[in-house]
Amino acid sequence: MTFLKSIPIFILAGLCEIGGGYLIWLWLKEDKPVWYGVAGGIILALYGVVATLQTQNFARVYATYGGVFIVMSLLWSMKFDDYSPDKYDIIGALIALLGVCIIYYAPRS
Repeated sequence: MTFLKSIPIFILAGLCEIGGGYLIWLWLKEDKPVWYGVAGGIILALYGVVATLQTQNFARVYATYGGVFIVMSLLWSMKFDDYSPDKYDIIGALIALLGVCIIYYAPRS
């Protein structure tokens, strides 16, 4: 049951972190209006709140977000930046995802 509850929270947090960061990127690197940066900052702050909804401890939650964000960043870039990952991007993302699944979901005594 932990798995089913945690996945939507990881996805929401990823959208906040990557989406907020992307808006700031657009503001600073692609000369978008300042409100892009402000909105990005607010969304990034929401990421900090969403992360607290997970049930595991801080170390496992943030380690797992790292792997989830790797995958989500590639997907985001494919959708919004016309990026095509190569086989090494995909292999690396799958390895990271496997690693964080072990960290977060492995049964502990």
